[in-house]
Amino acid sequence: MQDLIDQGCAFPASAAAHSLHLERLAEQHRPRAMFIACSDARLVPSLLTAVRPGDLYELRTHRGVVPPYDAKKPTGESRTIAYAVDELGVADIVVCGHSDCDVVTAAMHDNRRVSGVTGCAEESVPLSEDVTAAGHWHALTQLDALSDCPCVAPRLADRSLRLHAWFQEPDTGATLAHHPRASTFLPL
Repeated sequence: MQDLIDQGCAFPASAAAHSLHLERLAEQHRPRAMFIACSDARLVPSLLTAVRPGDLYELRTHRGVVPPYDAKKPTGESRTIAYAVDELGVADIVVCGHSDCDVVTAAMHDNRRVSGVTGCAEESVPLSEDVTAAGHWHALTQLDALSDCPCVAPRLADRSLRLHAWFQEPDTGATLAHHPRASTFLPL
C-alpha cells in the first residue's frame, strides 16, 4: 500500500513534469472516446492507449459485460454509457476483451455453456477448442448489447458514434481490432 500512497503524493509533481495541466482537467470533461473493458487488473486501458488524463472515459465491468438495457431497472453500466454518449458526446466506444479471460476459460475447461457470460441469459459462450475465438466472440456480443442501448442506436444511425471491438493479449502486449469486412480480428 505504501507504493500507492507514495505515488499519490508524487502525482502533482509528476503531472507538472509531463506538462499535464491539472487546472484544465478540473474545468472541463471532454473525453475523446469511451473504453469498456473487463475489470481484470492486467488490462489497463489508459496504458494500452497511451492517453492523457481526460482523454478516455473508462467503464470497467466484471467480465467486460455490457448488460442488456432495461428501462425499468437501469444499471450503473447503462447509466455510465448514457452519460458518455448523451452528455459527454464521445465519438467512439471501444469494447475490449482480453486473452486468459477467467470467464471464457472456465467455460472452455468445464466443457459447458455458461449462461449470462455476455450479460444476456439467452446467450452463452460457444464452446470449441479455440479459447481465443471464444474471447473474440465474447467482445463482439458486447458490441451487440451496446448497439441496443437507446442512447447509442440513434447516434449509430446518424454516424456520429462508432463502435469498435478490440482484443488485448496481456502476455504479448498485442492488441487486435475487429474488421467487419474481413470478419476477423487483426493487429491494430
